[in-house]
Amino acid sequence: MENTGIWVALAIIIFVLGSIFGLRVSPREKALGLMREKARNMGLHPRLVAAPDWIKIPMATESRASMVAYYSVLIPEARLPLMRARVVDQQLELVHGEEKFNHTPVALKGIYAIDMQANCVGLYWDEEADLKATQLDDIKAYLHSLAEL
Repeated sequence: MENTGIWVALAIIIFVLGSIFGLRVSPREKALGLMREKARNMGLHPRLVAAPDWIKIPMATESRASMVAYYSVLIPEARLPLMRARVVDQQLELVHGEEKFNHTPVALKGIYAIDMQANCVGLYWDEEADLKATQLDDIKAYLHSLAEL
């Protein structure tokens, strides 16, 4: 009988410790959260969206689209043309829009595609390419420069 009480107490302790360690945030998730918060403070609007078909990112499953980060900047006074472009070999490959954007160089890492509409310019990108948020300033500057083209 004495051994049964010890085993029950040990099982409870292991269960409680397992629950506590399971609540810890992974370093990757913490870095993503900090990067998104920094982006919001800079005036970028980060969010996760289902990857549009025109980006050509593989589906997560047969019936479910992959999620991709979309960082955008709003330019209230702008009247931008509709433009969609994939990044191929560090250059924009136009899917829809004005030819002046075709073959525009992209010096940022992890960018899948860029879209522009009305008063918003945004990019779809792999946040894993920059977990330390070193290129957020460059992203914002690049999006503003595209709006001025």
